Amino acid sequence: MNQTERRNFLIKALLREQPKYADMQIPANADAQKKLLRSLFNIRMSEPVSEDFLQVQDEYLQEETARKGITNFTDLTLVRDGIYLWQGDITTLKCDAIVNAANSQLLGCFCPCHGCIDNAIHTFAGIQLRAACADIMKKQRREEETGQAKITLAFNLPCKFVLHTVGPIVQGRLTENDKELLASCYRSCLTLAEQNSIKSIAFCCISTGEFHFPNDKAAEIAIQTVKEYKRQTKSDIEVIFNVFKDLDYEIYKKLLRID
Repeated sequence: MNQTERRNFLIKALLREQPKYADMQIPANADAQKKLLRSLFNIRMSEPVSEDFLQVQDEYLQEETARKGITNFTDLTLVRDGIYLWQGDITTLKCDAIVNAANSQLLGCFCPCHGCIDNAIHTFAGIQLRAACADIMKKQRREEETGQAKITLAFNLPCKFVLHTVGPIVQGRLTENDKELLASCYRSCLTLAEQNSIKSIAFCCISTGEFHFPNDKAAEIAIQTVKEYKRQTKSDIEVIFNVFKDLDYEIYKKLLRID
């Protein structure tokens, strides 16, 4: 199969799972097809699926990521001892683990084509990621606590693992508790990473955006917490601060004193 054939196979299979969409016509335009497929991935609950579906999905997603271009963190420029700064799409980064800014349900974003990192990571990892998270939540039998972290395989992403952490939601004035919970996200991810022999980890801008943590304060906490962890534990884990927005890049660049 080529990519168009794979995409149509997956769309038809997912539409069959949704009786209310049984009569939906598949658009002829490739971009519209991609949007529809992503939407169907996003709204799908964690349910069993055939091996044929998984094989086609995996081939499709890996090819889509390859077309976007994969960045190996070893090609990045070191800006501090064991610390990198990279602006780009975290779903295309090849390192041991990336961090997902999750919600307390830990199942990914169900809003079709939403712009959050949770949506992107679950989309390009494939439906196996939601299933893995659902298994964790079924065993846990409660929502994920803010400031903690869980680990899953990364499935179709270029990295090996995804660490899922729930950052604080800022409502109104930023509090000391908000700051401590955000720092806990970084510490929890670093601790969990080392427990799983992870040597390189990419952090997104946890709690900014949808969770309204001020970007500059979030960056200060991220850098300070990572530096303190590395100093206190003598860890040689390599940390990539991944940013997507120009605003965040300039903030991190200033804080890391990059010329």
